[in-house]
Amino acid sequence: MSIFAPALALPGPLPPGEAVLWRGRPQWHGLALRAFHTRQVAIYFSLLAIWRIASDLATGDAGSTTAISLVWLLVPCGAACGLLLLLAWLSSRSTQYTITSRRVIMQFGIALPMTLNIPFAVIGAAALRAYADGSGDIPIAITGDDRVAYLMLWPHARPWRAARSEPMLRSVKDVERVSEILARAVAGASNATGSVVTLAAENANANGAAVRAQAAAAA
Repeated sequence: MSIFAPALALPGPLPPGEAVLWRGRPQWHGLALRAFHTRQVAIYFSLLAIWRIASDLATGDAGSTTAISLVWLLVPCGAACGLLLLLAWLSSRSTQYTITSRRVIMQFGIALPMTLNIPFAVIGAAALRAYADGSGDIPIAITGDDRVAYLMLWPHARPWRAARSEPMLRSVKDVERVSEILARAVAGASNATGSVVTLAAENANANGAAVRAQAAAAA
């Protein structure tokens, strides 16, 4: 079975015997912080402002010149952060993640809608990375030859896996509950087919807190 499906395959009817277990979308503020890196952009412009103030103070030129320079920094900073926030919001609004009893379906794309169909049969492993607010990411490793280019998947791709891209349910609310749903569904499919799929947590979340492991393996 191919990992590709016609665009916008849901909310159409599913095949007989297949049921939707969970549907959700990424949280836009999580995308803004961890995919579009708005915090880093704001920090960059803040450092530029601090450097400008320190430079003017060192040369004794602090005053109206410094104020004008800060305004010229504030404008591109506001524009850049505003654009990134808008892209994060649009990305969230145009994305739908679905877990059924047989597969994971990812619908995404702001300008060019795309649907990625991931049957449990091609899932080799999945991981869980949770954050302090209860949201988190679930990257999915795919076996076989079917692959999607990293840039086509982004921001719904596991970071730093460009050569062998992994789709990722990103910034999902209540990620541990979602991971449990996926674990139970994969376990049921594994028991039916005799295959083994591992779902495991990463060592720690972004704030250093331990993440509870999830595992599902066929007996």
